[in-house]
Amino acid sequence: MPRALVTGNHAAGHALAVAGEANRCARGCAGGAYPITPQTEIIEFLRDYSFTRGRIVPVESEHSAMGVCIGASLAGARAFTASSSNGLAYMTENVFAAGYYRLPIVMIAVNRTLGPPWNIWVDQGDSLALRDAPWLQFYTESHQDLVDTILLAFRVAEDPRVLLPALVAMDGFVTSHTQMVVDLPELSQVDRYLPACRVPHQLRRDHAVTFGGLTWPRETERHRRDIQQAMEQVPQVLAEAIDEFEKVFGRRPHGAISAEHTADAETVLVACNTMARTLRGVVGARRRKGERIGMIKSKLFRPFPRAAILAATAAAKRVGVLDRNHSPGSGGIFWQEIAATLHARPDVLVQDYLVGLGGGDVTPQIIDEIIDDLARRTAAADPVWKEVAA
Repeated sequence: MPRALVTGNHAAGHALAVAGEANRCARGCAGGAYPITPQTEIIEFLRDYSFTRGRIVPVESEHSAMGVCIGASLAGARAFTASSSNGLAYMTENVFAAGYYRLPIVMIAVNRTLGPPWNIWVDQGDSLALRDAPWLQFYTESHQDLVDTILLAFRVAEDPRVLLPALVAMDGFVTSHTQMVVDLPELSQVDRYLPACRVPHQLRRDHAVTFGGLTWPRETERHRRDIQQAMEQVPQVLAEAIDEFEKVFGRRPHGAISAEHTADAETVLVACNTMARTLRGVVGARRRKGERIGMIKSKLFRPFPRAAILAATAAAKRVGVLDRNHSPGSGGIFWQEIAATLHARPDVLVQDYLVGLGGGDVTPQIIDEIIDDLARRTAAADPVWKEVAA
């Protein structure tokens, strides 16, 4: 497996490309392509890749980019794309359509603040605005985590027990445009890891069908229940995919969550993406001082891993959630999920902290301040805003 110093966008483009090429002996691959900062380099990488049986289709909008993926997947191809911010918002109609069609498309979301006012830096509000779409959602903390998770996403999405699209998110600029040394998977390894993509309801010339027609309430209810049941299969399918990944690639990627030092922790902090890397350093330093503190890196957002969160916070008395997103009138979106998960634990104080919105730095000092604030609290309060100093 070659090691290379690459940007997050390059790493994502490579993972998508080899996953697509690995389906060359089946129905091939395709992706819709439309540029938007900070994900454009992913599309540029894919455009220059020589697929044996595949095509990257330049289109006039993000809505059409997802439309290409829908058509390709309905034809049985392995389909993928990438977008950010208002591009994700523009393709929302087709994002929902892809999920309700049960198509195992993989999309990279390079998290960027929704505008106006215009801001090109990281904020998770764009991908989390799609939280009610029937898609899996993964959040990645590093370049290597990104590459590994993209391959996991294809494996889980295409599993016949799931058959739902998957979104893999990374922090704009913090990951997309910085460089790290990454183990880039070789095509021969991906050939072993990813079975041929099989979409059981793909379009066929010898069997005409209609997709997206009118249904009555009873059929719609059953359809939504089927999707819920598929979501409930994801933790098991993901665990199996991780086991197989370790056999093929020789390393074990992180699972739905990563619980660190939580067995005896009275205080647990929850974070995702690159904030988790900073949090890890602070928690380690606090542990060395004798503080009973732990952390959870939340990777799988949909379906939300409630059982795993409950197990990891069993000893906790205080839980602080770091949210790089904001739901107006409510608070942080990860906090909402954590609070709902722990609603049966009245002995746990769950506090939300809004940090790094619009690309603000989330520094060790800020996390230390959050930990100190959480330690002083005797009851939860409204979400706390940790703004970047002027």
